[in-house]
Amino acid sequence: MSQTKKHSELKPLTVVWQRLVKAGATCERCGSTHQQILDAMARLKPALRPLGIRPELQTVVLDESSFKADPSASNRIWIAGRPMEQWLGARAGSSRCCSVCGDLPCRTLEMDGQSFEAIPQDLIVKAALVAAAGMIEASRSDAAPAGCCASACGGGCG
Repeated sequence: MSQTKKHSELKPLTVVWQRLVKAGATCERCGSTHQQILDAMARLKPALRPLGIRPELQTVVLDESSFKADPSASNRIWIAGRPMEQWLGARAGSSRCCSVCGDLPCRTLEMDGQSFEAIPQDLIVKAALVAAAGMIEASRSDAAPAGCCASACGGGCG
């Protein structure tokens, strides 16, 4: 079997990261988060492969008008269709950032009494692993029974 075919058989775990880009530049915290995401993806690929899952990173560029309409959208990470903070039991916060963002506050992640401006790779990895565990659980509950269990349960299998 070719390596490409093996890769295509893996279920995708989509990680979406979005941030403001203004005149080709982004803020320092988004730049740092970008590197943290790349490092997290490098750690997740070999960890998730044996589970039949491949992480996929999608980046979204927010223009200035989109950012002004919703500053909390910048530096936001979605994993498997849910905000990262939901996987971690964390919450989104905000703080003033820099010249690229103007006077508007940028998104932070608040967890265990700490506020993170740049999202650490360990938290990205943790959220992705929780999401992957959910994918595994869902695929197991969707799977058909391996065989009839009539002899074990008197034919009451559903």
